[in-house]
Amino acid sequence: MVELDAGLGLEAFRRVVRDGEPVKLAGAARERIALCRAFVDRLVEQGEPVYGLNTGFGKLATVRIDDKDLKLLQRNLLLSHAIGVGEPFAPEVVRGMLLLRAQSLAMGFSGVRERVVDYLLEFLNRGITPVVPSQGSVGASGDLAPLAHMCLPLIGEGEVEYRGAVRPAGEVLRELGIEPLELEAKEGLALINGTQAMTSVLALLMLDSDTLLKTADIAVAMSVEALKGSHRPFDEAVTRLRPHPGMAATSTNVRLLLQDSEIMRSHIDCDKVQDAYSLRAAPQVHGASRDAIAHVAEVVLREMQSVTDNPLVLPEERRTISAGNFHGQPLALAADYAGMAIAELANISERRIEQMLNPALSGLPAFLAEGSGLNSGLMISQYTAAALVSENKVLAHPASVDSIPTSANQEDHVSMGTHAARKARTIFENALWVLAIELASAAQALDFHAPLRPGKGVEAVYRRIRKEVRHLDRDRYL
Repeated sequence: MVELDAGLGLEAFRRVVRDGEPVKLAGAARERIALCRAFVDRLVEQGEPVYGLNTGFGKLATVRIDDKDLKLLQRNLLLSHAIGVGEPFAPEVVRGMLLLRAQSLAMGFSGVRERVVDYLLEFLNRGITPVVPSQGSVGASGDLAPLAHMCLPLIGEGEVEYRGAVRPAGEVLRELGIEPLELEAKEGLALINGTQAMTSVLALLMLDSDTLLKTADIAVAMSVEALKGSHRPFDEAVTRLRPHPGMAATSTNVRLLLQDSEIMRSHIDCDKVQDAYSLRAAPQVHGASRDAIAHVAEVVLREMQSVTDNPLVLPEERRTISAGNFHGQPLALAADYAGMAIAELANISERRIEQMLNPALSGLPAFLAEGSGLNSGLMISQYTAAALVSENKVLAHPASVDSIPTSANQEDHVSMGTHAARKARTIFENALWVLAIELASAAQALDFHAPLRPGKGVEAVYRRIRKEVRHLDRDRYL
């Protein structure tokens, strides 16, 4: 059981979002929420204008709302703002959004009732996943449209995925005996002012990037053996003289994978002086991507422990602050950085694929084909890799340098953070395919070096690949 209090880490996020571990609100969080809500109730009684509490939203902030309409105001906010389009976010992204919104509210500076957070957690624990279109957020005023879609089912509107079927939310709630939530003053705004869509996408990307980075190091080690490359660029002295942590980690990984290589010993006296950069400078390139991802993970972790509401409610100081914590710029820049870092892993991987498939560079059969000419071997796999890395180059153009005014120019600078996060995820998916092509190519190339055995780590990976993909002895459906 994960207990939500004042902080949430990536590991706990994963356990709830992907493993379905139950989550509950900590007692200390309940106390903070209750204290903050009591202050909001006093503000309502006093009747002084407070943004989002008893006023309109955005450009309509100067419009005062009658006390009798405060509940309707919050309901209308969700209905009017749930106007996203496009393919729905993956269920795990939406589960992440639910958890992250609950976490932000649990900090106790948003002015909602405990009941609101309990509803978010009940949806998580019961496996009720709102259907949330992925397009429509400009990443400032929060992820307004995605979060509004996420919260509609709380009030019995919109659609949810439940037990594998997409159904009207009201129907599922009735079936489960759950009363739709009636929102009180401030609560609708507190639910949708935040960066939880972009944060969820990025948090999941950070979890998966760890595997991607390790896979890239494995791939270069296999390619070094396949091309009879030098092991010297991975010497500890190289990174000692340029002590970037990511570079050192990649060099260490590759050295371990290459240990006890018979292939290396077979060409120890060859006349080749230096390898291509895609082999020789892999620690520098992979390492830079590692360091970039580490920075992005730090940004995401801070955001997961932040209050992104507006206005902020400070009950102990007896005041509210209308500010800009909903603005996604910190995540937008980080997402763009992640996308570029991952794109570079694919870029250099595609160059190693070319090194292996081109007989003028590899000294191996053309396109790693048996009987080349009659057989094309892995020729077209490089086309696919080239197409993917070229697509990534377009996607890696930063979204965070773009802005477009919204809400009649009241919201005159926006982050495009959700756009940046979505692009980074697509780059990641493309990079996975490119690395898979490199691994398959390297396994095929290693077959031509038999009976010489590669380093122990490389051999273990080679054997694992061969459990799934047999040697390409003639052209077949790939």
